[in-house]
Amino acid sequence: MIHHDGTSDVAPMQELGERVKAASEDLATISTAVKDETLRTAADCLVAATAEILDANSSDIERAQTRGTSETVVDRLRLDASRVNEMAEGLRQLVTLADPVGKVLDNWTRPNGLEIQKIQVPLGVVAIIYENRPNVTSDAFGLCLKSGNAAFLRGSSAAIDSNIAIARALREGITKAGLPEDSLVLVTDTSHEAAIEFMQLRDHIDCLIPRGGPSLINSILENATVPYVIDGDGNCHVYVDKAADLALATKVIVNAKMQRPSVCNAAESLVVHADIAEGFLPDVAEALEGVELVGDDRAQSYVPSIQPATQEDWSTEYLDLKMSVRIVENLDDAIRHVNANSTGHSEAIITSDQTAAQEFTLRVDAAAVLVNTSTRFVDGEEFGFGAEIGISTQKLHARGPMGLEQLTTTKYIVNGQGQTRG
Repeated sequence: MIHHDGTSDVAPMQELGERVKAASEDLATISTAVKDETLRTAADCLVAATAEILDANSSDIERAQTRGTSETVVDRLRLDASRVNEMAEGLRQLVTLADPVGKVLDNWTRPNGLEIQKIQVPLGVVAIIYENRPNVTSDAFGLCLKSGNAAFLRGSSAAIDSNIAIARALREGITKAGLPEDSLVLVTDTSHEAAIEFMQLRDHIDCLIPRGGPSLINSILENATVPYVIDGDGNCHVYVDKAADLALATKVIVNAKMQRPSVCNAAESLVVHADIAEGFLPDVAEALEGVELVGDDRAQSYVPSIQPATQEDWSTEYLDLKMSVRIVENLDDAIRHVNANSTGHSEAIITSDQTAAQEFTLRVDAAAVLVNTSTRFVDGEEFGFGAEIGISTQKLHARGPMGLEQLTTTKYIVNGQGQTRG
């Protein structure tokens, strides 16, 4: 049986999948006005349930602290009234965004008179498996609903009480607006076995998006049999070309590394052209105050405080105040180093040479390639998408920040007048 709050202690995963799949069929054809009213109502219900949500969150926090969880992780778990309001405001902001569903992407008429339309439609059931952050429960629901999808959510054991309380409030809003309450289903079995079963519901999940660390991603790669989009690591490079404006380069590197070092679009690797390295590296190392630098032999000779880099350092996503430094002979070497160690997230070049910039952007294999600006801009909101569910580092079906458009697929509508194929 599934409780009104979208949780279940006893319902088999198969049953949860059937319920959310049934709801997705209703959601595929609802109007933008109904979606927007549901988002507003759900936002109001979230705010009204603030006390219950914070009470549940305090249980998660207490349990995490008892287990000796690091303060960084505890902070990701922690909610307060302001954060609940931010979650509600996130739902309201989705109302202001264009509905991607039903958009006519192309249309044409064949010589035989067949009229063909290519339109945008929901994926169906979007499953999200995520760690720690309880705000993802609300964010994922909102993005799924606005794009006409049902949300099938499986959070971590660390945030289970918070997630249940948030899901309860959201489902109340869904019901009040007249939509199927199973438009949002939260799995409350947080066991490893349940996670694997979740990843293998081929008949019910149309797309799975994992949001978490390397162990979760590895589990998806090993066990998932449903289609998935990897929200992967960000070993992001900044390459400073010989034609770079060095003051601009320093400003960009400091921002890309230090503005928020614990996120996937923070820079982890600095690559510098040999012609400018001796004069540039001491200045940028001084500007990166508090950042531990590891580098190759030449980088160490120019800046004695730089420690030796291991082979592993070139491909490590630190998510901390640490950065690798590599000196290269030319643009070709820089591109080879980036492509060999990139995770396919975001890569930047600093240069005033337009030919070098074009070569870098064409040949570097990443979801986003930036010229003379910070990797920190690779983000759904910064791109103008309004919101995102993650940043895809793969190539099918979505790549880069995943907003509402990326939670849809296409359908062809073919209109004829009795034509038959000879």
